[in-house]
Amino acid sequence: MLFDEAYAPGKFGLSFELFPPKTEAGDLALWRSLEELMEFAPSFVTCTYGAGGSTQTKTLDIVAEVRQRYGCPVASHLTCVGATADVLRGYLRQAWERGVENIVALRGDPPRGETSFQATAGGFSYACELVSLIRKEFPQYGIAVAGYPETHQEAIDADSDLLNLKRKVDCGGHAVITQLFYDNADFFRFRDRCQAIGITVPIVPGILPVTNFSQVQRIASLCKARLPDDFTAALVACGDDEAKQFETGVDFAARQVQELIDGGVPGLHFYVLNKSPATVRVLQSVTRPA
Repeated sequence: MLFDEAYAPGKFGLSFELFPPKTEAGDLALWRSLEELMEFAPSFVTCTYGAGGSTQTKTLDIVAEVRQRYGCPVASHLTCVGATADVLRGYLRQAWERGVENIVALRGDPPRGETSFQATAGGFSYACELVSLIRKEFPQYGIAVAGYPETHQEAIDADSDLLNLKRKVDCGGHAVITQLFYDNADFFRFRDRCQAIGITVPIVPGILPVTNFSQVQRIASLCKARLPDDFTAALVACGDDEAKQFETGVDFAARQVQELIDGGVPGLHFYVLNKSPATVRVLQSVTRPA
């Protein structure tokens, strides 16, 4: 199933994003969690790809195993970081051979220890260049690109960020999956602005349920996502009680997700962090389209 099929009119695309574990215990936790998440019949499962392709073998191993175990369509992330165009071509060929049908095409963040993105000689500076390569040379793939309801942290301003997104879509992106956010007004405003400049592909919200206040503060600060004041206050009121933090976060995420569904989103993309409890609870609490 390609992205445009997952989000076709009359369908609701549900997806889960994994990352390659670094330990055997992490591997076991991933597969235990995925077993529970598969009960919700996702449209596809994605897996991230480390800077410079540092996890590419592990990424492909995971998505190939997901496909083999569950018969579920899969997607691999792919970034421009530390890779020449030929290296990217090689990965795309290998991914297709291993059953990957979809690519989440990203420029990628600077490697750890570096403050700005630097293109590799013979590589790409922008995600739209990667999208163009895939569309021209590997047209069999479905392609998703990233969108930023609160504006990418490196963008000059919101308008230039939106024009960059339009370039990615015009180059061949089939869907936009957003960065995490916690105020739905930001998402709906972003969706309206996309439509106003002619972005007509599905805009899919990316969701990260909060289970630990300190953790989500770190993640939100990295991508400049704003936590609403009332939500922050509710989490602070939990103190160091992790169980209360979990319940507060799940309750907020369930209300956030139901509002998005009621607002007509074409699907949901959960950043599950290789854990199932929060996402399972959220999906059990909401009413999805049939």
